[in-house]
Amino acid sequence: MTLPTTTIPGGAASTTSRSQRPAARGSGQQRWGTTVILILCAATVILPFYVTISMALKSGEQAVEGEAFALPSPVSMEGFTTAWALTDFPRAFTISLLITVVTVVGTIILSAMASYAISRNWERRAFRWAFYYLLGAMFLPFPVLALSQVKLTGMVELANPLGVALLHIMFQLSFSTLLFTAFLRSLPGELEESARIDGASTAGAFWRIVFPLLAPMSATVGIFAFLKSWNDFMMPSMIIADPSLQTLPVVQEMFQTQFSNNYHVAFASYLMAMAPAIIAYVISQRWVLSGLTQGAVK
Repeated sequence: MTLPTTTIPGGAASTTSRSQRPAARGSGQQRWGTTVILILCAATVILPFYVTISMALKSGEQAVEGEAFALPSPVSMEGFTTAWALTDFPRAFTISLLITVVTVVGTIILSAMASYAISRNWERRAFRWAFYYLLGAMFLPFPVLALSQVKLTGMVELANPLGVALLHIMFQLSFSTLLFTAFLRSLPGELEESARIDGASTAGAFWRIVFPLLAPMSATVGIFAFLKSWNDFMMPSMIIADPSLQTLPVVQEMFQTQFSNNYHVAFASYLMAMAPAIIAYVISQRWVLSGLTQGAVK
């Protein structure tokens, strides 16, 4: 004998809602956990940056008190003026800026051209091996090749800021080519074919059609090259022979002994050196993020 079944109005909905509650509670806990982790990660960056600004704006008397988290009262620009004079900031800043600009422009142009040739001729063995060769070069950082590079730059009379810029381009080429190649594979080849039908050469199709489309990835490559070149200490200190032509990080290290007891001068110098990199990243961060996401999806 089969018993009749009755359907309770709203029963299915009630069962569904009850079954979804544990999942919703779990997702909420996961979001809270992620939020806490992000807050801790942000604090590791924000707190040192706050201490740097606070100490840089203090006078010498306030700085020696050791209260790093206390607000400067009153605000003093003594540290900035002293650091400006001790490090000859305009000269060191100009040299660092010139090296960085040459590095960024050279890295973007050379890596974009190399990536275009590799991605559009991938079926040819020589281009594939060239790509693998560049990838292999990523595992040879400057400290491994430092002695040979110092000797070579001295032999060809490039123991100067220009030699540093050329070496920066060379050591940035592998990673930048990898990013550009991944991005170029997402661009349809029909764009170039239509340009060739209209009479454009390979170079014309690249510069007029392809290269403008590489703007997001160019921003990504540019900011990586900028940060690497601007913050580099080892290469300029070993390559540049003339101390008067040293970059800003090296000059700061040279005057470190004078900053040892003047904390406000040291932090002011660090803040002036960090400012260009921070400004460059804030301006270009949206292009950096879009370039990385577009290059990751084919």
